Amino acid sequence: MLACDPARAAAYRQTVERIRAAGPDTAAAELGRLATQVRRSIIRTIDRAGMGHIGGDLSVTDILVSCFYGALSVDPERPGWTGRDRFVLSKGHCAAALYATLAQCGFFAAAELETFMAPLSALNGHPNRLKVPGVETNTGALGHGLPVAVGCALAARLDGVSWRTVVVLGDGELQEGSNWEAAMAAAHHGLSSLTAIVDRNRLQQGARTEETNALGALGDKWRSFGWEVREVDGHDHLALLRAMNGPRTGRPVAVIANTIKGKGVSFMEDRVEWHHKVPTPEQVAAALAELAR
Repeated sequence: MLACDPARAAAYRQTVERIRAAGPDTAAAELGRLATQVRRSIIRTIDRAGMGHIGGDLSVTDILVSCFYGALSVDPERPGWTGRDRFVLSKGHCAAALYATLAQCGFFAAAELETFMAPLSALNGHPNRLKVPGVETNTGALGHGLPVAVGCALAARLDGVSWRTVVVLGDGELQEGSNWEAAMAAAHHGLSSLTAIVDRNRLQQGARTEETNALGALGDKWRSFGWEVREVDGHDHLALLRAMNGPRTGRPVAVIANTIKGKGVSFMEDRVEWHHKVPTPEQVAAALAELAR
């Protein structure tokens, strides 16, 4: 298991307190700055490894930063704290984005990112809860994260505790039937402490979601399964925070976060080939320069 970076963890706690106490404009600016740092880290991490899912990593970045800095109650120095909120990245192939976020929060040293995908590295292509602090469950087999999250929320209910569960799913992943069985169960049990965030970038490996197996009116689907639906711009940090932290109605909440695959790097945005493509050295330099503006 990787070890916490105490200095970064202390800085994370201070940043969280500052953001959550700040006015909207200040909070948005700070979250935007943090998201840019994570995106730059993702580019460097995938460049060193020579592999990764860069398009989805960049689309989910604002969601992850909003979760960890503006919504979740977690402690990098106590990743196993029983009162923590549970966070599940169901789209586990976007591990580089999660690792970059966890490292920035101090769950482990940022230098570990240099080992991403290396033989015997703790930071393999899909998150492993036995090796990486901050990872609640191993993910990557799509369609598994939401059922696990439902189990977490049910456990909280049975134990009479107040921590919440947040799960992030890819939109192409919703073509897996196990998600809809889990969604039905969550609504049946009234799991109001559960939030599912869909990274709705409309692209999956090889094609657009609507060309592969159309999801159609996705918000209506979740509503028909008994969920409260909040649809937002997935790159608007304040909108994400309002959706995650808004009042509860006794039902689980589905946040449809409309995003752009490859967000932040113009030549990658909304391009299907960047689902699983590694930039050239020239493209890395261009991407980092664009993210420095």
